[in-house]
Amino acid sequence: MNSSPDNLARTVLTDPVHFLAFGFGTGLAPVAPGTFGSIPGLLFFWLTLDLGLYVQLGIAVALAVIGVWICGESARRIGVHDHGGIVWDEIVGMYVTLLAAPVTIVGFVLAFVLFRIMDIVKPWPIRDLDHRLGGGLGIMLDDLAAAFYAALLLALYGWLMT
Repeated sequence: MNSSPDNLARTVLTDPVHFLAFGFGTGLAPVAPGTFGSIPGLLFFWLTLDLGLYVQLGIAVALAVIGVWICGESARRIGVHDHGGIVWDEIVGMYVTLLAAPVTIVGFVLAFVLFRIMDIVKPWPIRDLDHRLGGGLGIMLDDLAAAFYAALLLALYGWLMT
């Protein structure tokens, strides 16, 4: 695939797999695509608040399972493992992180910041997950691990604030 920015944008905006993998176009952001790609996860979570925890957990599992294929297929078609613009994994990671967040503005902001820090810094074993596991599974698992770390920090925050 010709990877010129114009060609990539055209491909992402016209191919359903890339459109989803690139977070509805947010992964095309010229800087910090992962940060921009996390925003739809926040919006999805907000839209599902009234559905209850069990339904939200089901949604998170479904998004993750679908994401393994979406991310893997998009990466295969582009020819780059975990291309920076593939942000479906950030969407899911953000959604999962928010499951542990207090439903307040502060809780949402803290969840967003903690998830982004964990995803960028990639403390052990996050980086190893992506490198050792190929395809969509590796792409998804490193962000789910980042979400797990962020959720643990949110739980610690909640415990300290009580």
